[in-house]
Amino acid sequence: MAPVTLKSVTKSYGATPVLHGIDIDITDGEFVVLVGPSGCGKSTLLRMIAGLETISGGAIEIAGRVVNDLEPKDRDIAMVFQNYALYPHMTVATNMGFSLEHRGASKAEIAERVQWAAGILGLTPLLDRYPRQLSGGQRQRVAMGRAIVRNPQVFLFDEPLSNLDAKLRVVMRGEIKTLHQRLGVTTVYVTHDQVEAMTMADRIVVMNGGKVEQIGAPLELYDRPANLFVAGFIGSPAMNFIEGTITGDGFAAGDVILPLADKHKIGTKVIYGIRPEHLALSEEGLPAIVNLIEPMGSETQVTMTLGGHTIIGVFRERVAARPGDTIHLLPAPDAIHLFHAETGARIN
Repeated sequence: MAPVTLKSVTKSYGATPVLHGIDIDITDGEFVVLVGPSGCGKSTLLRMIAGLETISGGAIEIAGRVVNDLEPKDRDIAMVFQNYALYPHMTVATNMGFSLEHRGASKAEIAERVQWAAGILGLTPLLDRYPRQLSGGQRQRVAMGRAIVRNPQVFLFDEPLSNLDAKLRVVMRGEIKTLHQRLGVTTVYVTHDQVEAMTMADRIVVMNGGKVEQIGAPLELYDRPANLFVAGFIGSPAMNFIEGTITGDGFAAGDVILPLADKHKIGTKVIYGIRPEHLALSEEGLPAIVNLIEPMGSETQVTMTLGGHTIIGVFRERVAARPGDTIHLLPAPDAIHLFHAETGARIN
């Protein structure tokens, strides 16, 4: 186990910069998720930590040691890839023990470590099978087992669940989190799925365009997003954004006035953010025209027009309305987010 520190890390391909001075401190035993849209640089950053990509500038430290120029095998890390990267001609046991054999471990030690990892991951009955005889979830467990037998200081996961179906992804993310809680190994995990990030991470690093937008605990990012990008990326369905102006009566958007919890400078142009789940149905609320109703079972998702803007509301109760009907909404006053209209920075 070891801390991982990134200091002003940059990456360029020729004259094209892709990472712009990344600073992240990951503590010993922490589970940190790098999240962001495709092309934001998160997988490149993970591969730089692993030593699979060269670093253009700055420093990467593992356990206090600068590893910029070290080969991957000398960094004491283990990486789990998106495509599992299993050897098709080897059994599960041989796949899991291959790295130990390559490092010169004895057969007895390899067998002991493989049995230990297989027991943790529920792979013991499958040790004599080949990858082609396994399901996607079983192959992912084998890839994880191959990583943990090495007893590394750091685990690196590169979108390991993206090839699995939705139901199996839910199961596997729980298994990975349980594994981390059991082993306590420092873990850096890359995903584009913000639900994975929210449910698994101790802290989330939100990236965009090769830069870090915000670092924080999942609920910190959910409750206090630093800017429009983070607010729109974290949360599902995404936060509603309404453009308008602060007045003496509240926030004016089109022909409606939305409530504000705090006083702000009158005349300021801002973007008003409210999450779908923070809208309540109330006869005392603001009129909204229903566009679409989607019953989800335990909740109902409604797409509406309010003040000339299309918004989404998520309600625990059943909504007795049809497209074209008017319903009345009341935003939770303590759940309102305000962002600067030009910079996108949070202002409340």
